Amino acid sequence: MKTISRNQTITDFGPSHPPVETVDPGESVWVQTHDCYGGRIRTEKDLRPNIRIPVINPSTGPIAVKGVSTGDVIRVRIEEIRLDHQGIMVTAPGLGPLGDNIREADTKVIPIWDGMAHFSESIRFPVRPMIGVIGVAPADRKISAEAPGTHGGNMDTKAITSGSSVYFPVFVHGANLALGDLHAAMGDGEMSGTGIEIAGNVRLSISKVKNFPLSMPLVETDEEYMVIASGETFEKAIRVGIEQSVSLLKEFLGLSFPDAYCLLSATCDLRVSQIVNPLLTVRVAIPKSLIE
Repeated sequence: MKTISRNQTITDFGPSHPPVETVDPGESVWVQTHDCYGGRIRTEKDLRPNIRIPVINPSTGPIAVKGVSTGDVIRVRIEEIRLDHQGIMVTAPGLGPLGDNIREADTKVIPIWDGMAHFSESIRFPVRPMIGVIGVAPADRKISAEAPGTHGGNMDTKAITSGSSVYFPVFVHGANLALGDLHAAMGDGEMSGTGIEIAGNVRLSISKVKNFPLSMPLVETDEEYMVIASGETFEKAIRVGIEQSVSLLKEFLGLSFPDAYCLLSATCDLRVSQIVNPLLTVRVAIPKSLIE
């Protein structure tokens, strides 16, 4: 099985990056990833404002897929996530919605063992490994790995985890997938500005999907399809997420727009993924019981 080294990274998603590896459809590969700080914060003495971090979220790749072309849709199956032995969380003035209450920067090192995050001597909780950054190359411009968009990127959606699949529209030949920014745990919103940032290894496979009219990322779990939408405001993100969801209900159930809109309101959920990146990200969850 191929292993793609964390030494091969990009700091933005763009059409000009040559692939570091090409895989066959359905081929499983291991992808090594850095944490969002590229391993520059390792101890409590390493404070975010003092660390030279030219770009957040170095992402391993790009990975090209044979036989995939512009206009296709790919499915990325997340088969397994293995975490490093420790994660970190930081606070700093101005970081997150309550960053104005922070006077001094602080770094918290969180050991990870026996499937638990050891937050303190008295507080521990199960890890929930997830991928913060995963996406494909946009068609005609570079997008920082700090930002989300229709290409994916820094979506910080906790449903992107072992056993789930992420679907992407393809904008360049080969798709050119890249990923990084793992979290050992993160709540919806990523409210302080970080999850438990951690390095690790991801085993995944990529395949091509036919007859799937998709214009933005979608996550599939055992129970739901989740349209992932980002925007400058909640209103903009919510609107594009709902538009895509209604379009899928119309396509797969043969409904009129009014009926699809009503069915969405009766059966689907709107959730927040993250509120701290350059664009806000929400997801619209469609029960799989509606669409096979």
